[in-house]
Amino acid sequence: MPQILRLLTTALLVLALGAQAAETPPDRPRIGLVLGGGGARGSAHIGVLEVLEELRIPVDCVSGTSMGALVASAYASGLSPAQMRTAMGEADWDNMFTDMPDFSDVNYRFKQILRRYVPGSEVGVTDGGVRFPSGVVDGVKIKLFFNRLVGANKGEREIEKLPLPIALIATDIATGERVVMRDGNLTTAMRASMSVPGMLAPAIRDGRKLVDGGLVDNVPISEARDLCKADIVIAINVGSPLLKADQVNSLLSISAQMVNILTEQNVTRSLATLKPTDIYIQPDLGTITATDFGRSAEAADRGHAAALAVKDQLAKLGTTPEKYAHWREPIDRVNLPSPIIDEIQIAKLEHVNPAMVERQLTIAPGDPLRTSRIDSDVLRIYGDGFYQGVDYQVLNERERDILRVLPVEKSWGPDYLRFALNLETNSSHGSSFGLRAAYQKTWINELGGEFLATAGIGNTYGIGLNFYQPLDPKQRIFVEATASTVSSPLNIYQDNKRVAQYKLTNTGATLWGGTNIGILGQARLGWTTQKRTFDRDIGSSLLPESLDKSYSGVKASLSLDQLNRLYFATDGWATRLQYFDSNDAGFARVDADVEAAHSIGRTVLTGRINYAGATRGQLPIYDSASLGGFLNMSAFSRGQILGDNITYAGVQAERIIGTFPIGLRGDMRLGFALEGAHVGTYYTETNLRGTSILNSAAIYLGGETPFGPAYLGYGYSTNGMQNLFLSIGIP
Repeated sequence: MPQILRLLTTALLVLALGAQAAETPPDRPRIGLVLGGGGARGSAHIGVLEVLEELRIPVDCVSGTSMGALVASAYASGLSPAQMRTAMGEADWDNMFTDMPDFSDVNYRFKQILRRYVPGSEVGVTDGGVRFPSGVVDGVKIKLFFNRLVGANKGEREIEKLPLPIALIATDIATGERVVMRDGNLTTAMRASMSVPGMLAPAIRDGRKLVDGGLVDNVPISEARDLCKADIVIAINVGSPLLKADQVNSLLSISAQMVNILTEQNVTRSLATLKPTDIYIQPDLGTITATDFGRSAEAADRGHAAALAVKDQLAKLGTTPEKYAHWREPIDRVNLPSPIIDEIQIAKLEHVNPAMVERQLTIAPGDPLRTSRIDSDVLRIYGDGFYQGVDYQVLNERERDILRVLPVEKSWGPDYLRFALNLETNSSHGSSFGLRAAYQKTWINELGGEFLATAGIGNTYGIGLNFYQPLDPKQRIFVEATASTVSSPLNIYQDNKRVAQYKLTNTGATLWGGTNIGILGQARLGWTTQKRTFDRDIGSSLLPESLDKSYSGVKASLSLDQLNRLYFATDGWATRLQYFDSNDAGFARVDADVEAAHSIGRTVLTGRINYAGATRGQLPIYDSASLGGFLNMSAFSRGQILGDNITYAGVQAERIIGTFPIGLRGDMRLGFALEGAHVGTYYTETNLRGTSILNSAAIYLGGETPFGPAYLGYGYSTNGMQNLFLSIGIP
């Protein structure tokens, strides 16, 4: 009987609420606000909201698509238009559309992989064949921005619990269906509505793969009418106009035009449903494109101007200050304190050991949840390289605040193919090319064992095997075994001329034991054995025809890397120390390299010091130190100077002159370098003996591109050397 009474009570309550929702306010029409999609152009919505606020126009519901979904969600979550302006202006959109955290926060082993292979070349290998990532960007940083924007870091935000009814539009990429999101997790719905196909990976919601709603309903007028039975609709269209015929001249522009055509078709159908009493606003956004997020303030200003142009129509919908304040009161965000975390949970993982997630968390039970800390923790977790996304939720269960960390393993993993390409030419010895591929098998066991097989063709060719086995769940200590055979050309120079070329074949194996020093780097100790064979291909018969040498010894290394970029850093430092001691070869070698970068505005200053030499005996010709190549005495060819006890120092000043489009991290720079070196013992270019300091200056155009480092430049030395050089890709 009590259950029946509860059911009857619930039914009556639902009917009462339904009747109340259907009831039209007695003193004003019911107003639905429609915010269309348009990428960065959607910041114009903020300017329109400013005018609605100035005129004290209450709205009863909001429907939004893509960027309109973002603004609608922020508005319903309590952000004022002024706060939205600030948030959009302060957001680093270029950084937001690249998932990887600063390189200094990336797992060191993953750094080693990224330095050798193009990050975007990762392809999954599964029983069903090869699989590709579903987007250029996974959207981790974007999702964290949404969390901050709507206050999800202070508690779970659900659409149906917002004080202002909203509906967000997405597209089911599998069926092409229009998906209306009126309930569930708010930030996931925002992420789904903004998932530009090909750029952002689809968002998974209720088992469906969802992408940008602009494909099916970019100005969702009908949804506003259905959501709150709107008498009057205020619709804002910020979509991108179609390109002109002469602008459609590339594969990228053709793809963009196809999307624009689809969008315009559904917008035309939607606008046809407007009534004479509705208000339509289409801001003049001039040259602002969908990716011009840096022009958000200008877009907002243009939206403000467009709303003022229909001020007379809008003003009729305004109300008194008292009534507007009453309407606004439940919407205004309550300034809740950061929750104190009582418990931390980690979502179930298929391959990755949860200890790998735990080791990156700086937040512990009993700590307040600071946004900066949880965002940093999430990005460090993502920087391990095992996930296609990492997120979090703050749940309140039985008066306990629970932080739930949500890593999602790569759907195309855990085994991968990777690739790298390098093209290089200089005026001293001609051109070279190289293509490398790797097969990486991760999470062989619960501790995270990995197997890596590599192969290369081109001027340098060979194969390699690597097995990495952590010894504890958090991968603090490990053993590693490597074996490889690689052949490459070795040019011998004298008097700035190539006098011979040898084929150098290096076959070796190393067994390491080591420790991961947090995210700083690694320390290692091991035993290595090497066999080096030199066979003369061309050149003077006065030089030896061949040389064959085998030797073994103890090897130790310390590598710490806090540079913020994979290549061409703008900030941070790195140091690499290595020691090798071979009793059978009769020498000990030390290599030390220290690098630091600092930026001032768009100018980047970088310095590097390097030493390579013998601490016992003398470095033999088959294991000599070298100078030459870009930013290693740029006026000299790669490896032009071979010797012992070589000290190098260089400084660079670079001006960032351009950046790649959103989603393709990297910039282009105009740089100038001054370099100096001292050689204790010359094995090549012996004519330079007695020269106290070698010098080199270089001017170049270069930077980090999606394919690796690229540079074109000219190097000159008063020692009589000069060099034109061009390189694209990963050496």
